[in-house]
Amino acid sequence: MKPGLLALPIAAALSLPAAHPVSGAYPMAGGSSTSDGWHAVAAALVASAPVGPACKTLPPSGRGSVTELGRLRVDTAIAHSPDLSTLNQAIQAAGLTHKLNTAKDITVFAPTDEAFKKLGRRKLDKLLADRNALTRFLAYHVVQGRKTPGDLKKAEFTTLEGDKITTKGSGDKIKVNKAKVACGNIRTRNANLYVIDGLLTPKR
Repeated sequence: MKPGLLALPIAAALSLPAAHPVSGAYPMAGGSSTSDGWHAVAAALVASAPVGPACKTLPPSGRGSVTELGRLRVDTAIAHSPDLSTLNQAIQAAGLTHKLNTAKDITVFAPTDEAFKKLGRRKLDKLLADRNALTRFLAYHVVQGRKTPGDLKKAEFTTLEGDKITTKGSGDKIKVNKAKVACGNIRTRNANLYVIDGLLTPKR
């Protein structure tokens, strides 16, 4: 994965309030101990942290940081990533930009440009020219709900296309079908984003 992964310029007009504390994470008077409360906070932070070998390329603050990515809607984040330019082109060709940006609580498995190159130029051009096939292909990369790494350990999900995907693994070794997660559990304003190194193809 190139060092430029998800080094995104941030649109100043987009904003999101700071993350809210986890409900029930802080002890109330007469309630659970302070230790228990902070254990809950720590567990929530771990659950929301990005995972994958390429996550180290994310800056700790400023542009492209986890905090700033949280201000962007998912397709806006994809559109500004140099490593996801082909995916952005496909989303535009299918006319799905608005639908992705207005969807609520979804998970997007985003193939890199290198993943699309494996398809070959001729097949890629044919796919981009067929709006129905392209829409189906892209829908197979999206599932409803914000999926965390814990959800992906060993699971099967029905995609928005209607066919199923399987996931397995943890930490830096998560796979979606046969594709590997390069960096995932990136929380955008309306979705969890997992950057993957391969294309997901519907079986039907």
